[in-house]
Amino acid sequence: MMSNITDLKLVELVDKIKKKELSSTEVTIAFIERSKKSKKLNAYISENYENAIKKAKIFDQKPDFKKKLPGIPIAVKDLFCTKNIRTTAGSKILENFVPTYESTVTQNILDEGGIVIGKLNCDEFAMGSSNETSYFGNVQNPVSENLVPGGSSGGSSSALAAKLTPATIGTDTGGSIRQPASFTGTVGLKPTYGSCSRYGIVAFASSLDQAGPMTHDVKDCSLMFEIMSTYDTKDSTSVDFKRENYLTNLNENIKGKKIGIPKEYRVDGMPKEIDELWEKGIKIIKENGGQIIEISLPNTNYALPTYYIVAPAEASSNLARYDGVKYGFRSKGENLIDMYEKTRSEGFGDEVKRRIMIGTYVLSSGYYDAYYLKAQKVRRLIKNDFDEAYKKVDAILTPSTPSSAFKIGEKLNDPVSMYLNDIFTVPINLAGLPAISIPAGHDKKGYPLGLQVIGKAFDEQSILNIAFALEKNISFKNNITDWWIKWVKIMVNI
Repeated sequence: MMSNITDLKLVELVDKIKKKELSSTEVTIAFIERSKKSKKLNAYISENYENAIKKAKIFDQKPDFKKKLPGIPIAVKDLFCTKNIRTTAGSKILENFVPTYESTVTQNILDEGGIVIGKLNCDEFAMGSSNETSYFGNVQNPVSENLVPGGSSGGSSSALAAKLTPATIGTDTGGSIRQPASFTGTVGLKPTYGSCSRYGIVAFASSLDQAGPMTHDVKDCSLMFEIMSTYDTKDSTSVDFKRENYLTNLNENIKGKKIGIPKEYRVDGMPKEIDELWEKGIKIIKENGGQIIEISLPNTNYALPTYYIVAPAEASSNLARYDGVKYGFRSKGENLIDMYEKTRSEGFGDEVKRRIMIGTYVLSSGYYDAYYLKAQKVRRLIKNDFDEAYKKVDAILTPSTPSSAFKIGEKLNDPVSMYLNDIFTVPINLAGLPAISIPAGHDKKGYPLGLQVIGKAFDEQSILNIAFALEKNISFKNNITDWWIKWVKIMVNI
């Protein structure tokens, strides 16, 4: 029965608990047991199993079926502050940090009856595209051994695809939800900037970071987004707009919808299978009454260099607070300056140090105008491109990534090659728009590939509906064999 429980999707679990066909305790224990057998994936940084079972039992004694997540266990990315549960951001410098408060997004989940069963691995301070920069080690992609799960929300995508949690949450600064979703055959939504509160999220780049749901399908994604998206006075970037009942309003009717295909996204050297996947998506939209319109986003080529100036600049500023004085890791030094230097050099990993140095350089006197100021102007042009396109179309369809998941270690010593993974996702963050990645097919090796639907600001409902229509017609099936659990069983028998 336990294995059957973890096969159920989020909406199905909610329904069965509300009908009293399952208890919160049964569901929580099922996901915990599977998580315990899945240590080889290295998806978790911190476990909250005992406390989660206690909370599930309390819920079952006095169930509240009006809640949207009635006693549902959920593991979350270790970038969200969780009261009395360690929050590390995948970094040595925060190895022993236990927050005294709750992030707004995780509080929303708790308020709707959700139970946090653990904190999931991620690239250090969300800086990475493969989950190889985490102080707590790289995460395995359940699709195949020694394959990256994507990043920075790699622990989230791995745990979700491996059915260690029925849904999860990640953060997306330049593609950190959508790229791992594409690599693991799951659904990931990066909402409009300002839709979900950033309060209590460990900051990387404040003008780009946005929390979002990661789920098995679009229905589950709609439910999670409905819970996560609230106006929050504690976050100055939170936007007060009319939020929808995203799950109730979900439908697959895309008749008459105008979908843009940006010619700039047909990049040189793009694998044939990515192009074929894109054509498959275009065909489905046409068959379901949608209209395909070719559009131009002329400044797309400048998106990556712009991002890798703006994001490190903001990271340099945000990460200045980690100095070993008030909290986190502290190294011994002969004096204050020596302590600062040793703390930061020993506490941060190589990728974080690389981005801090880039950021500090572009903000420094004499270079600010040449780099940072220019990048902000180009960012405005990229946003204008989308604004112009949306005068003609309702949404935009592109591939999620330029390739499928790659081997662990393959690109670790080539930062530029690693950064190119975000070529289709970064422009959306710079423009502050919503986008969703859904699994849409496989490459020759059987690894998942994703399609991305980009929407107008605060129009998540439209892209959820388009994604829902695509999903219905694609009928994607993940080829996961539980290879890591077999490994554990063998080890136990020895």
